[in-house]
Amino acid sequence: MNTPRAATGTAPPTFAGALSPPYPAPPASRPAHDIPGLLHGMVPVADGIRLHYVVAGEGDPVLLIPGWPQSWFAWRFMIPMLVAAGRRVYAIDPRGFGDSDKPDQGYDLETVAHDVHAFIAKLGLSEGHGIDIVSHDVGTWIAHSHAATYPGDVRRLVVSDATIPGVSPPPPAGYPDRLRNARSWHFGFNRIEGLPEVLIQGREREFLRWFFGSFKCTRTWTIDADAFDEYLRVFCFPGAVRAGLMYYREVFSTQGMAASAARCERSLRMPILALGGADADGDGLLRTMSQFSADVSSTVYEGVGHHLPEECPEQMAHDILEFWSRRDVPAR
Repeated sequence: MNTPRAATGTAPPTFAGALSPPYPAPPASRPAHDIPGLLHGMVPVADGIRLHYVVAGEGDPVLLIPGWPQSWFAWRFMIPMLVAAGRRVYAIDPRGFGDSDKPDQGYDLETVAHDVHAFIAKLGLSEGHGIDIVSHDVGTWIAHSHAATYPGDVRRLVVSDATIPGVSPPPPAGYPDRLRNARSWHFGFNRIEGLPEVLIQGREREFLRWFFGSFKCTRTWTIDADAFDEYLRVFCFPGAVRAGLMYYREVFSTQGMAASAARCERSLRMPILALGGADADGDGLLRTMSQFSADVSSTVYEGVGHHLPEECPEQMAHDILEFWSRRDVPAR
């Protein structure tokens, strides 16, 4: 099992030949964010690819999966709330995100779902009865693929504010109106081979400033300068921009769309909570998940945009804890 280290402590040694060596966590500019006991770690999941994660608290584990172009840091408000509720909270950077490795390939959702499965297995988090998973944005693409492929890993699933390509009901035909275009233009832009990298290079700050601006985030003050600098730090790593773009290129490829269609044919039996911002995707995930699950509940937050974990963390944590209490799934 990987042994995490304290956020500001000394990295543990790497033991040659160990099945899951305790890789030292990379230095982070804001590694603790005043979260008591927060630890960083790296776990090898496949072909030498390592996922960075943070962990805090004691109790039943819960896994948080962030969206793009963010990292585990998107959960910085919710981690201590879930810890206070008696949970051991793991937040990962999926491959290509944050401080995780950024290989040239492997951004199809099948591979990334296997990364999550391997992470859970390496740390022994499921214990045969599944782990609670909470996701946002592209993290929800990953969480759905993982739940459809490895349902035994998942006890209860919370998904938040995302349109899952090839899975969510398609948007209305015709040209999008001004607001819908402003919220979704990057779905097409990110798919173009080569051009986005050229346009974003050297302009990472401007690109991210738009993503955290008023078209995507209603409560813009919740992503303050400290958070913005952390997202900029990891977005500027070599290979980070391309890695994020590859998620879009893979999911919209012929193979990716076929795989999404196949996942839609698989029923999900675990309880699901779908959350959305009224100023963003609203109840879109309720309609998405209801296609293959008969056990979906939903909440839409008024006056909230796309970035739920940062815009309304108290409301989100409250509703997740209430959902877990209401749907107390026994060990299988």
